[in-house]
Amino acid sequence: MKLREIDRNIYKKNLNLVSVGLVAGLIILSLGFGTALIALFGADASLANAAASESTGNFYLNLLGVILAAVVCGGGLWWIKDNPFLAEVYYVWRLKALHNRIYRQLKGIKNAASANNLDAFITLSFYYTSQKQVYLLDNNTLTMPKLEQDMSQLEETVTGLGLSVSPDMFEESMLLALKT
Repeated sequence: MKLREIDRNIYKKNLNLVSVGLVAGLIILSLGFGTALIALFGADASLANAAASESTGNFYLNLLGVILAAVVCGGGLWWIKDNPFLAEVYYVWRLKALHNRIYRQLKGIKNAASANNLDAFITLSFYYTSQKQVYLLDNNTLTMPKLEQDMSQLEETVTGLGLSVSPDMFEESMLLALKT
């Protein structure tokens, strides 16, 4: 995955619209699916022997309605993921997913970097640079000083070894080679 510039205003606007649409879709579809499932398969709550404070036994049907709504909304997002409206949002989602993959291997990557592995240096360069981009897009300045420190430490190490690395050199296949 290659890093690219993202307009923060467009990203925030589109992310907010997608989030509101997703929440509204989940609510409406959950209620709709739950109501339909209860109408088709639910227990009759109007029985004379049912006390007002007792459960109707439709919890699992409502839960199934929520699950179906989540599947429909997820499928809908997957179907429109290549729409230009979602370009920035989908890019950041993919970048965050890649961050998670790298983070799960971070200990091994740092161990490889301490052994002067070039792929580890490239991966760390990509990881830190892309994290900075996401932090700035999401206005997460709380952890920025630690990230800046890690970036400068990596740069000093790489320069001290006479190497040159860039986030553009990163390939996802490097993660497989660095897997411990």
